Amino acid sequence: MKRLLGKVAVVTGANSGMGMATARALLDEGATVIMLCRNEKRGLEAYHELLQDGNSRTYLILCDLGDYDSIRSFSAQVHERFEKIDILVNNAGFISLDRQETKEGLERQFGINHIGHFLLTTQLLDMMKEGARIVNVASGAHKTGKIHFDDINLKKGFNVIKAYSQSKLANVLFTRELAKRVKSKGITVNCCHPGAVATNIGIDRESGFGKTITGMLKPFFLTPEEGARTAIFLATDESVKDVTGEYFYKCKIARSSKRSQDINLAKRLYELSEKLVKDAG
Repeated sequence: MKRLLGKVAVVTGANSGMGMATARALLDEGATVIMLCRNEKRGLEAYHELLQDGNSRTYLILCDLGDYDSIRSFSAQVHERFEKIDILVNNAGFISLDRQETKEGLERQFGINHIGHFLLTTQLLDMMKEGARIVNVASGAHKTGKIHFDDINLKKGFNVIKAYSQSKLANVLFTRELAKRVKSKGITVNCCHPGAVATNIGIDRESGFGKTITGMLKPFFLTPEEGARTAIFLATDESVKDVTGEYFYKCKIARSSKRSQDINLAKRLYELSEKLVKDAG
């Protein structure tokens, strides 16, 4: 019997890699899946591929997680077309060797990987009731991360590892704090490290930079389906229906960095995130 009949799920970055694998797995379990994709062409290609597989409960809504207006428009469309959200998988990720900014002027990795998902999640929370699950796809990179409150947009000392690890630490801290805030509503929030997965996250869409390296290393990496396994487990498995605020690896609770367990740091980041989205209107 399909476990997710009648359930509605949102998957960010659902047009490729782990996002596509997650969307397909949730559809196979009977869920209705809303695909959040930034690029219309790639989104439509993935959407039609899923439809051809017989997944008629698939919906595509375009959204740029680096644009607050786009996120709020996505939320408005979901509110208009659906009555509830049972599962939210914050899977989309961005990485870049050079410093870039979002529409609102945030360093792009922090702005998309954390703040974009922060705003999206808080916009959709009112559609989530008891039993709903939020899954944040983090990374083992969080272990070297630090939240640079004095230079959150890394204008003074950018490098890709510093930026990416900050954004992934933010994913774990957000998980911890949000879990506390929604526990009384019966909503669970967990995050996971997918492992080393061969996806398109490090490939420059314009220049193609990174494509050759990724192709060469692919045999040594997990497939997107393997990488998505823990996120799918957290979204569907009965054994974790009451578990919240945890960091998972290979479908088990794992040890995260000492910094990621700092409840005061988690609260401070959450309050900064609220301020950043509020100040931009």
